[in-house]
Amino acid sequence: MIFGRFIRKLSRQAQDKLGESNTIVEETLQGIANVKAFVNEAYEANRYNKILRNVVDIAVKGAKFRGIFASFIVFFLFGTFVGVIWYGSVLVHNHELDFGELTKFIFYSIFAGAAMGSFPDLYANLQKAVGASERVLEILAEKGEDISMIENNNQVDQPIKGDLTFDNVVFAYPSRPELTILKGISFDAAAGQKVAIVGPSGSGKSTMASLILQFYHPQNGSILFDGRTADEYSITDIRNQVAIVPQDVLLFGGSILENIAYGRLNASKEDIIQAAKRANAHQFITSFPEGYETIVGERGVKLSGGQRQRIAIARALLKNPSILILDEATSSLDSESERLVQEALEELMKDRTSIIIAHRLSTIREADKIIVLEKGEIIESGNHAELIGNEQGLYRYLSQLQFETQAG
Repeated sequence: MIFGRFIRKLSRQAQDKLGESNTIVEETLQGIANVKAFVNEAYEANRYNKILRNVVDIAVKGAKFRGIFASFIVFFLFGTFVGVIWYGSVLVHNHELDFGELTKFIFYSIFAGAAMGSFPDLYANLQKAVGASERVLEILAEKGEDISMIENNNQVDQPIKGDLTFDNVVFAYPSRPELTILKGISFDAAAGQKVAIVGPSGSGKSTMASLILQFYHPQNGSILFDGRTADEYSITDIRNQVAIVPQDVLLFGGSILENIAYGRLNASKEDIIQAAKRANAHQFITSFPEGYETIVGERGVKLSGGQRQRIAIARALLKNPSILILDEATSSLDSESERLVQEALEELMKDRTSIIIAHRLSTIREADKIIVLEKGEIIESGNHAELIGNEQGLYRYLSQLQFETQAG
């Protein structure tokens, strides 16, 4: 048992190191442009070589100890045979046992010992397999979300009109429970309203988007949809009626058509094209030789940032959500791309509740309500005119700071 625990520990270490080596390969290939730009090919190769050597060292160490253990068992096994023969010889010499019975007992011992001799190797391999699979078993033991596993399940059982309320929400990430991100956040967004959330980096803006999508749940307080707590809805119903357009759009490695259709998998091609037109994407899509069948490449690398954003907007339009989250959707675009994307966003925000997370304050002046966050707390709330009139306010300070930066 002591040896088994030791082998299991070594096997788990080997799997962890192998996982680290795979991470290095993945990161290096995904960021190959940066690796080349900084001339760090040799560094990455050496880093991978070093971690692989650690994997080999642990594997060799495990094999060595398994060999020692097997040898130890075989030594005692043959020692037992010698003991049987010796004691049997003594009994034969004292006429307490005849030679035929001794021979028979020796054969029995050899057969039983040979069968038992395979147990150590089997036990060692079993412990090796258990150690290697512990990480996977930990993941399998995690309780999954209660979501529908039916493909193309866009059926909504409990429709959401669009009213959204944060009621004294307190939240800290499970991995960092000592660091409270949101501290008693309360606000209302009526159906069809545009509510902007601004504040310095790290103030909790994107965390609020994750809570709306039910990626996490608050430790205290509650999030309400149409006056009912999120717990009264299924996660599938909430996510079917909430769409997000993030800053860093993730496109899958298929065609443009497939990426737009991700918003509603059972949509017709006509619906997809209509969504692309409303998102200002149809023109650039049809300029490609293969049109909507153009392959976007891994993570959409063959498209520009503005093109990826417009495909994401078309995807959201196809989904037709009740609540829309824009997480700094234009912050990394050039002026022309931003204009096209902004026009598409205006089309997307029509007649639906919109939560706009923004750094560029110029994009949220028309919002019905602006919430200013700082260190996880709401310190100001109102429309643009009200907040800009507060000379001591953070919103006015951030607005002036951006204006001076743009002027400079």
